[in-house]
Amino acid sequence: MSLSTPIIRLSGINFSYPASAPVLKNLDLTMYPGDRIGLVAPNGSGKTTLFHVIMGLLKPNMGKIEIFGKKIVKEKDFLEVRRRIGLLFQDADDQLFSPTVIEDVAFGPLNQGLSEKKALEKSRKTLEFLGLSGYENRITFKLSGGEKRLVSLATVLAMAPEVLLLDEPTTGLDNHTKTKLIQVIESLSISLIVVSHEFEFLEAATNKIFTLEDGKVRMDQEVYLHHHEHAHIMGKHPHRHA
Repeated sequence: MSLSTPIIRLSGINFSYPASAPVLKNLDLTMYPGDRIGLVAPNGSGKTTLFHVIMGLLKPNMGKIEIFGKKIVKEKDFLEVRRRIGLLFQDADDQLFSPTVIEDVAFGPLNQGLSEKKALEKSRKTLEFLGLSGYENRITFKLSGGEKRLVSLATVLAMAPEVLLLDEPTTGLDNHTKTKLIQVIESLSISLIVVSHEFEFLEAATNKIFTLEDGKVRMDQEVYLHHHEHAHIMGKHPHRHA
């Protein structure tokens, strides 16, 4: 794919849940190869909804979706999207469903058509890459929250995605594990979007930081992070905080 061709282009996306106010309002988002986008916004602002629209898990009420240079309209169009884009869910329990760690991590490669031997080999290498060697036969539901989060990431990385969508990846992680996660992300040569409330993590793991406000992604140069940990429009100008 050309560096000038967007990986993801959303135009005029509107979405609302039944009997609820609109969550996404005429939203535009363009992501190019090499982009590592951080996205910050309050809970309930639509960040997870945005990821689900990109993956075809939710259908927008209005708007256009182009991914990898192709218009995405029907469910069958999203099959390739899901093969090439990896989504880390906000809740690890939504991603893990097999009895053991190795079964969960191998599930994706097996569904990609790898033999059992190759799928297991790839899964073990992915666990080793994340510092999880020895976890293969651990019972999934007995893992700690942080361990579940890392195993969830392993299930995504084992499928060798070209793009990552990470929804609050640091949830449940201690500082040591967060540092390791940053190192993992930095070592990956793929584009990604990270939703997180942890600004220091975003500053280390991404090269652009936007915010989601009133159902739209703010992509201009007036979104700034502050050391007192918040982001908003016009942040470069003198201002007061109550």
